[in-house]
Amino acid sequence: MNRHRWLRLTLLGVGAMNSPRFAPAGLLLRYGRQRAAFDGGPGAEPPPGSLAAWLVTDERSELRSALRRSAALRDVSIRAGDLDLGEAAEVRVRCLPVAHTSHPTYGYRIEADGLLVVWAPELWEFPTWAARADLMFADAAAWGRPIRFRGGVGGHATVQAVAEQAVRHDVRRLIHAHIGRPALRAIDAGLKPPVGEWGVEGRTYSLRLPGPGADRTGR
Repeated sequence: MNRHRWLRLTLLGVGAMNSPRFAPAGLLLRYGRQRAAFDGGPGAEPPPGSLAAWLVTDERSELRSALRRSAALRDVSIRAGDLDLGEAAEVRVRCLPVAHTSHPTYGYRIEADGLLVVWAPELWEFPTWAARADLMFADAAAWGRPIRFRGGVGGHATVQAVAEQAVRHDVRRLIHAHIGRPALRAIDAGLKPPVGEWGVEGRTYSLRLPGPGADRTGR
């Protein structure tokens, strides 16, 4: 199978900000020789090499200064926005709004030949545009109860709520990839999400683009 027919998605980090255990949630997308980074931060930077873009879900994040410095070393700027990869734009990355806080925040749909990957590491309400995702990386900051921001301007949904909504929206594989302190305590207690799996730093999730006789996913 031609190497250009695979999407490779590597978790650079799986933590909430200031996590005592994990680097900030971040993702590296590879398609052929092209690469794009999503979020991340100190300890969760993409490895050396050119980047088509460094996309973020929150342009006002407290990590924005560190991200800007890291991006500048790679000759890119952090931004929220769309991106096309491939000679004929075979991979389309679309920036879409999510309910999270009082200012605009986003998630990303990564589309290629009928496959759909979603990057939505911070959310208060499950985004309907994530429906029927083949693979979704989602918020896991809260466990037993949601985290509500001051003033009622959003927050973080619980792992249980995200899992329930993922089932309702026909998500095929769910990765909990923005692990907060309440979820860390659940992990230490040996608890698992009702649906999906904990994200693992450094793990690569590979999806083969459909073709005649081809399976939809691989590892």
